[in-house]
Amino acid sequence: MNYLEIDTPALLIEKDILYKNIKSMQEYADAYKVNLRPHTKTHKMPKLAKIQEEAGATGITVAKVGEAEVMAKNGLKNIFIANEIVGKTKIQRIRKLSETIDISFGIDSVYQVNEIEEVFQGSAKKAQVLVEIEVGEKRSGIIEESDFRTLLEAVKNSHNLHLKGIFSHDGHTYAAESVGECKELYNASVSRTLRFAEIATEMGLKPEVVSIGSTPPFMFKFEIPKGVTEIRPGTYILMDASQSNVIGSYEKCAATVLTTIISKPTKERVITDVGAKGITAQTRTKGLTATKGLGKIKEFENVYIHGVFDEHAIIYNEEFNRQVSVGDKVRIIPNHICPVSNLHEKAYLVSKGKVLEEILIECRGKLQ
Repeated sequence: MNYLEIDTPALLIEKDILYKNIKSMQEYADAYKVNLRPHTKTHKMPKLAKIQEEAGATGITVAKVGEAEVMAKNGLKNIFIANEIVGKTKIQRIRKLSETIDISFGIDSVYQVNEIEEVFQGSAKKAQVLVEIEVGEKRSGIIEESDFRTLLEAVKNSHNLHLKGIFSHDGHTYAAESVGECKELYNASVSRTLRFAEIATEMGLKPEVVSIGSTPPFMFKFEIPKGVTEIRPGTYILMDASQSNVIGSYEKCAATVLTTIISKPTKERVITDVGAKGITAQTRTKGLTATKGLGKIKEFENVYIHGVFDEHAIIYNEEFNRQVSVGDKVRIIPNHICPVSNLHEKAYLVSKGKVLEEILIECRGKLQ
């Protein structure tokens, strides 16, 4: 059927753009001879993860143990949880997964080492861990070299942990005001990550994996220095308004939210049937990724969502109001696609206006 026959709100994915995005990032990774381990929190769909692996990805990244369990159940066998895992219940679940797949996860404290050591006692496999390095995002990760050395000593003295590598996330590049600033932040982040890799090597724990990630620098195809073994972009596969602003084009946006115009109460106000529960109320306020409004209407120039209620999007635009009627359907390019994927039960893969298939978003809601 034609995509306009789909009931709304609905998440649409353009197949041709999707495959181009996957191919482009894989070619970039291959050019620098590094592994691509895409972060699947962007789409949360095992089917898309498999397509990424078929295109050359060495494995996938997830954010939560629950996502790893769903991906493993669907045949994904090489998974990294790019997050600090705390709590014996979660670690026990990882131990169970380790019996059938190659799974690794993040740490940044001795507390975690002690928990993991206890839970993995008697396991046929050691826990595969990567230490997170904080590189400027001001989130989780090791900051001081002394703390890093202390953590590595704890790992060395353990019996049930194997240090697979280190990883970092330069999320602060999203706020860069220019390509030049983005490159400076990226280079500083990579240099800092590599410095910690050197320390680990000096201590007799040479990392097998040195993993970096965040989409903006890779959209600019910045050089990936020697010593880095892996990149973990996520948003590139579907893109969104904020990432499109980085490159100054919406042509790579594979994902949109189809919505129906349900009311025109004034000459300039237009109401559609998707709100914060379908497109989120997120914005980006700084730098190259800064967004206007709460989503862009794909079919119209300079028409944006002004506000949302739970189930309503509000647009104020008199010209747009004149051009559309109640019952019409339009597509919204979301500001941030990752939470949008988590809000929908399924996505519709479309091409040339036709619906090809429905894809279940099987990792949605897997927050634990």
